[in-house]
Amino acid sequence: MKAIIITIGDELLIGQTIDSNSAWIGAELSELGFDVHRIISVHDRREDISLTLKEVSGKVDVVLITGGLGPTGDDITKPTLCEFFNTKLVLNSEVLKMVEAMMNRRNVPMNDNNRKQAEVPESCKVLTNTKGTAPGMWFEVGKKVIVSLPGVPFEMEGLLPQVMERLKNRFSEALIPITHKVLSTIGIPESLLANQIALWEDELPSELHLAYLPAPITGVRLRLSCFGDADGAKKIDSAFARLAPLLGNAIYGYGNKTLIETVTELLLQKNETFSIAESCTGGKICSLITSFAGASQTFKGGVVAYDNRVKEEVLGISPHLIENHGAVSQLCVEAMATGVRQLMHTGYAIATSGIAGPDGGSDQKPVGTVWIAVASPLNIVSKKFSFTGNRVTNIERFSAAALNMLRLSIL
Repeated sequence: MKAIIITIGDELLIGQTIDSNSAWIGAELSELGFDVHRIISVHDRREDISLTLKEVSGKVDVVLITGGLGPTGDDITKPTLCEFFNTKLVLNSEVLKMVEAMMNRRNVPMNDNNRKQAEVPESCKVLTNTKGTAPGMWFEVGKKVIVSLPGVPFEMEGLLPQVMERLKNRFSEALIPITHKVLSTIGIPESLLANQIALWEDELPSELHLAYLPAPITGVRLRLSCFGDADGAKKIDSAFARLAPLLGNAIYGYGNKTLIETVTELLLQKNETFSIAESCTGGKICSLITSFAGASQTFKGGVVAYDNRVKEEVLGISPHLIENHGAVSQLCVEAMATGVRQLMHTGYAIATSGIAGPDGGSDQKPVGTVWIAVASPLNIVSKKFSFTGNRVTNIERFSAAALNMLRLSIL
C-alpha cells in the first residue's frame, strides 16, 4: 500500500520553516505498514495544490495533506479541495461549538475568520481537532483516501492518532507488516563504524535491510528494517544482540531513546544526582537536560560560569590557576566540575570550557577546542576534544560530548 505526503506552504519552500510534519507522518505511516512513496511541498496557490492532487491521487492509496487550513485569506486548501471533489463548503455546527469554546477559553472574541474555520467541504468526514480551530478532513474516492490536516505541528500531531486508527481499519487486510528498529551510537565516525561492523553486516539475513543514519551532533544511528515478515521484530532483536558486543559502550540506546534519557536512567539506577558548570556551552546542557520530563529526579542545578569572575567567586577557582593555565585548560575544567559538585551537593558533575567561535581561537587552542570534565564520587576524568563547525554546531557537539562522558563515567 502506497502513500504520499503533501505539505502546503510558501514558508516551507523558502526555508523559513522546517518541515517536521512529514517526518512525523512518515514514521507513523511506515509503522502502520504503508510504503511512503513521495513527500511533496507546494506553494499556497490553488493551481499548485490542485495540479499536485490530480498528479498523485491516481498513483497511491493514501494522500495525507498538511497546511493551508488557517483563518486568513492565504489559506486556500479548503476551497481547493471543494473544487477537486466537486463539492461546496458548509458550516459544521459541532466544529463551530468547539471553535467558540476555544475562543472563550482563550478570552478572545469570535470574528468572521474564526467562524470560517467551522466551514468544511460537504463531502468530507470531520476529524475533531482538540488543540486548535481547524478540523481535519477525511475524503474517500473509491478505494482511495485523502486526508487534510492543519499545518501547525502540535495540532497535526494531535489529530494523527485518529487518522492512523481509521487507516488501519480501512486497509487492515491489505497492509503488510513493516518492522523498523534503531540502535544509537556515539563516538564512532560513520566510516570507522562501517569497517567495525562489516562482517556483521555481511552476515545479516536477506530479509533484513540496514541503513546508516549519521547525525552531526549525537553520532550514528543504525536502522534495521524487515518487510512482510511477522517475525521481523524477533529477527531484528537477534541481529542487534549479535552486534552489541562489537560496539560495547558506544551504544547508548535503542528506538527513540535519547542520550539524556539514558543518562537519567543510569543515575536513577545508582540513586545518584548530578550538576553542571558550563562556560562555552552557555547553559545549553542545562536546557537539554530540563527538556526531558524526568530530569528533576536526578538533576539538581547548574552554573553558567561564562566570565572568569564567576568561575572564581561562585565555583571557587583560584585566579592564579586561570592566569597560569587559562580558562580553557584541563586544570580549570576539573576545578569547575569539583566546584559545582561541592556547591550543589551532587554525586556527579559535568564541566565545560572551550572556544565555540567564530573568534577567540589561537594556534594552541583553535576554534572548536573544548575541555570537558566529569567529577564522580570516585574520581575526576577530563578530556580535550577538537571539533569543526560553526558556533551553534560546536556548542551542540560540546554538549553531546559532555553528556556522553557523564554516561561513560556512570558506567
